[in-house]
Amino acid sequence: MTIELWSLGKQDKKELEAAIDLYGKRLKHYTKYQIVTIDNAKIQKTLPKEQILDKEAELVLAKLQDKDILVTLDERGQHLTSIQLSEKLNSWMNLSPAKIVFLIGGSYGIANKLHQKAIFRLSLSQLTFPHQLVRLFFTEQLYRAFTILKNEKYHHE
Repeated sequence: MTIELWSLGKQDKKELEAAIDLYGKRLKHYTKYQIVTIDNAKIQKTLPKEQILDKEAELVLAKLQDKDILVTLDERGQHLTSIQLSEKLNSWMNLSPAKIVFLIGGSYGIANKLHQKAIFRLSLSQLTFPHQLVRLFFTEQLYRAFTILKNEKYHHE
């Protein structure tokens, strides 16, 4: 099984790449992990917000396979502790998906049809962050979740 973090837009903050790579390398001990950037540059930014969201949703749905689990990352989603996230992750892995996809939305967020398709809507914070920071925060939290599941000494409570 693979876990992927999908992001609409571009990767533009090279300053954070080393930290993201650090946790990505640590994750290799537990699972296959990949960050995927979905190019939405061809979508006209002059379109109404709802049309942009719909077009971005179509890009995501074209990549999503039937046996994949989708989790949307949204500031209006459910807040979890690190331990609760590890428990959710474990329950999703027990469903034996081909992969678990965590999705970061574009500039306007995530289309409702993607939230409806998702198994869960997760909030990392009620604050809005740039994609690159979300990639870092999420990758670290994913690593933390696996160390909790394995009873390793990374997370302290």
